[in-house]
Amino acid sequence: MKRLSHYDDRGAARMVDVSAKPATARIARAQAFVRIRPSVLKKLPENPKGNPLEIARIAGIAAAKRTAELIPLCHPLMLTHADVEVRVERGGVRIVSSAATLGPTGVEMEALTAAAVAALTVYDMTKALDKRIEIQDLYLLEKTGGKSGAFRRPGTRKK
Repeated sequence: MKRLSHYDDRGAARMVDVSAKPATARIARAQAFVRIRPSVLKKLPENPKGNPLEIARIAGIAAAKRTAELIPLCHPLMLTHADVEVRVERGGVRIVSSAATLGPTGVEMEALTAAAVAALTVYDMTKALDKRIEIQDLYLLEKTGGKSGAFRRPGTRKK
């Protein structure tokens, strides 16, 4: 069984030392789904705060860039790319985020943070219409690069 790298031999939390790891191209994609009633979805274009989907997209990109400030043991990364796609689907809003870097550690947390913050932003922009909105299915879709190699969630189409 693999060992959790964020703990030292005594069990104390630590930031992993990646200084000896080679820089490689790393990409990650994540997703979240915001379940919203159809009557609320219809009102999205009328939102007096602005376009909730575009604001969520920008919030997600900004969050990816600040992940190390939010997750205590994450390394601050120089992202080479971050993007968030936000689209209305039956039953809600699907968010798919991506992050990329050339570095010694992966960008999974940046992609996940982008999706989570974009979902929270959709909630914030629509909560006045319905308090029962749910954020669901936040997870990693795929990642490439690094020692552990590629990962793709079963059933995920290649981007």
